[in-house]
Amino acid sequence: MGQDLSGSAVFHLAFPVLDIAEAKAFYGEKLGCDVGRESKGALILNLYGNQLVAHLAKEISPQKGVYPRHFGLVFETLADWEALVKRIEAQNIPFYDRPRRRFPDDWLEHYTAFIADPFQNLMEFKFYCNSEAVFGSRGDSRIGDRTSANQHQSPVMDKPSTQMRGQTPPGVTSASSST
Repeated sequence: MGQDLSGSAVFHLAFPVLDIAEAKAFYGEKLGCDVGRESKGALILNLYGNQLVAHLAKEISPQKGVYPRHFGLVFETLADWEALVKRIEAQNIPFYDRPRRRFPDDWLEHYTAFIADPFQNLMEFKFYCNSEAVFGSRGDSRIGDRTSANQHQSPVMDKPSTQMRGQTPPGVTSASSST
């Protein structure tokens, strides 16, 4: 067993952008991040108490699909996840992968949605119905939706389960996957 690293800390992520003003507009105005220090080459953002730093790059090579690189948040409540999804919709930010429910009626059941910023940095926002699924069960190997290496695939959709917390949020579909 490794050392317990569950103490207090703020997550930090640096990522490339091609335009600081455009990054500020997207993350600050559209997603609602608090904007911190800014220079000609970098911008600090507060995303739900975590530090994002947008660094000016000369070029960015977009990847095909959500793997291997994306970042995001795991929400502690469904209401918080729904609020961000509603904000994304209200700001007319297109979904890279629409809001959906994965692994219905399973201990891994969760809601997920992906967006891309103007520079093709991909973000995933999740809510797990069972908080133990965030880090737990080393015996379960189901991670992601990889159906072919690094390719974005439309999820296999099925009817939403109504047992989890009583209801499925509006606009959310259900997907199950075991790959």
